[in-house]
Amino acid sequence: MPISEYLRGVRARVGHDLLLIPSVGALIHDRAGRLLLAVRSDNGELMLPGGAIDPGEGPRAAVVREVREETGLEVLPAHLVAVVGPYPVVYPNGDRVEYTGIVWWCEVVGGVLTPLDGECAGFRWVEPDGMPPLGYPPSVFAWRPGMAPVIS
Repeated sequence: MPISEYLRGVRARVGHDLLLIPSVGALIHDRAGRLLLAVRSDNGELMLPGGAIDPGEGPRAAVVREVREETGLEVLPAHLVAVVGPYPVVYPNGDRVEYTGIVWWCEVVGGVLTPLDGECAGFRWVEPDGMPPLGYPPSVFAWRPGMAPVIS
């Protein structure tokens, strides 16, 4: 998984110690209502397009950047769906993080679906009733415009 220069610098100082990291994820649906999931290139698991928020970057800008970097799609983050966490992760190299995720309902406004940054090996469109476990509360995937955001 690519790591930002900022996090690389922090890791140089703190080693594998726990870091709290704000992150974003995108719910992108096709016309049939299926959800776009990315296939991770490092372990083949499915994930929402998204990633860590960079210093000085807001959550909306972060989800636009992350989706573009991972998928080639240009999106408009139209609705705040959820603020959820904590999601603890221990990476194979021993780095420990705890993510708090900000999830957006995104509308595609351009681009072509293509794995770009090496983080994604491909994509799958998944039916709502066939969602694999991704670690998010199920209410995140049941959310629709007009509903209150999911906060956990």
